[in-house]
Amino acid sequence: MAKTLGKTELINEVAKTAKIEKTKAKAAVNATIRVISGTLKKGGKVQLTGFGTFAVARRKKRTGVNPQTGAKITIPARRVPKFTAGKSLKDVVGK
Repeated sequence: MAKTLGKTELINEVAKTAKIEKTKAKAAVNATIRVISGTLKKGGKVQLTGFGTFAVARRKKRTGVNPQTGAKITIPARRVPKFTAGKSLKDVVGK
C-alpha cells in the first residue's frame, strides 16, 4: 500500500529534497497553504502549470435525507474547494 504523507512528513520531505532546514521547509509549506487558502477565500484560483489548479466551485441548494430519522432536509448552497490535476501530474500518477 502507498504511503500517506501528513503535513509533518511533507515538511520533512521538502527539507530533504530542497536541502534546507526543516524550519525553513515548515515556513515554506505553511506559507504555501496560507496563500492558496487566502486566494480561494477571495474567489480566485491558483494554477500551478503541470501540477494542477486549485479553484472554488459552487454547490447548488439540494434536498438530502437525515440518516437517523429519514426526514428530508434542505442542504444550503455553498462554495467548496476544488482541485483539478494537470497533465504532468496525471502522467506521473498514471505510470
